[in-house]
Amino acid sequence: MNAEIITIGDEILIGQIVDTNSAFIGKELNKIGVSVYQITSIQDEKSHILQALKDAESRVDIVIITGGLGPTKDDVTKHTLCEYFDDSLVQNEMVLDHVKELFKKYISTSPLLQVNIDQALVPSKATILHNANGTAPGMWMTKNNTVFVSLPGVPFEMKYLITNEVVPKIQKEFNRPFILHKTIITYGIGESALADRISEWEEGLPSSIKLAYLPSLGMVRLRLSAKGAVQEGVEAVMASETKKLYLLIDDVIYGEEDDETIEAVIAKLLTSKKMTLSLAESFTGGTISEHLTAIPGVSAYFKGCLVSYATEVKINVLNVPKEVVKMHSVVSAQVAEAMAINVRKLLKSDFSIATTGNAGPTKGDSNEELGSVFIAIATPKGVYSEKFMMGSQRERVVQKSVNKALEMLQKEISKF
Repeated sequence: MNAEIITIGDEILIGQIVDTNSAFIGKELNKIGVSVYQITSIQDEKSHILQALKDAESRVDIVIITGGLGPTKDDVTKHTLCEYFDDSLVQNEMVLDHVKELFKKYISTSPLLQVNIDQALVPSKATILHNANGTAPGMWMTKNNTVFVSLPGVPFEMKYLITNEVVPKIQKEFNRPFILHKTIITYGIGESALADRISEWEEGLPSSIKLAYLPSLGMVRLRLSAKGAVQEGVEAVMASETKKLYLLIDDVIYGEEDDETIEAVIAKLLTSKKMTLSLAESFTGGTISEHLTAIPGVSAYFKGCLVSYATEVKINVLNVPKEVVKMHSVVSAQVAEAMAINVRKLLKSDFSIATTGNAGPTKGDSNEELGSVFIAIATPKGVYSEKFMMGSQRERVVQKSVNKALEMLQKEISKF
């Protein structure tokens, strides 16, 4: 089965917001054997919407539409759907009762305006999908054997409807193939070198399995995708090919991704081992901490982060000896290791990460070349550091360093 996602809203087209809805919808559809054929973003304007619906109907089985269901005049999706389906809006009493209940519970300080009441106006031919998190219901309609599903653009409302209404309804009403993805994550090897090592294996892959290289700063993910009518057969072929791949590149594989990032893997490791972590970041400016604290349950293992950007903070707060800075420079292995040791002591953690480097555009207090980075990891058994040359583009230097620091930490935690 093929699907198309249509996002409606000028705010997406002008870059005011990022379209995260399509990524979520695509992932959830793929889990149930529905392949996303195309993603289209259009203005909240009738003629554009009508053309997009017509084009999508000609090429896919399911069209998922997000956006344009708000209570204001600039949201025209419902009226446009009525024109496309030769339909009219009617008031749905269940939706109206829900809107009134939401206002009574959560918006008691504001009056229920006519525009809010009008959220209960829906195309008469639509099957209503209950939106527990908002006033705009989802709508399921069919034309010429193509299903059209209209959802609000607010992400947490859309996610609720996809998870609780749309996916279960698709599973109930359609026969779908079985799709299996396996993502293997490698660190410390470039895309070209990795492709060269596995070229013979890749050429010998059965036609039912597709391989994609997903490179990012400091790592490459290998995504294997298999599709078939019988789940057991798909899983058997995937297991066989994965085993062959491990034999070729086991030294650079850090794990597999089941919708998990390396931060999530680190979280599980630290939590299961009942161990803790602290950070001392310089040029990364708290970015490693930001990545780690995005994972729920972080308080179980994360003690804190000291962003010691300035040299005097490294000396006065982290107690890096002045003579070490003077002798080796603030961007050095010695300073990185002192930072890691001292923040581990200060925050009483089992592990710590420290970063110091020249991310640019100037060298600051160091004579090291731009892009020079030192990352140190302190553990219950000691401390070590590595030097890296991360290039000359500041954002790239920071992100590559964050990925490398997390890779180094994950390897050290796995030793305990």
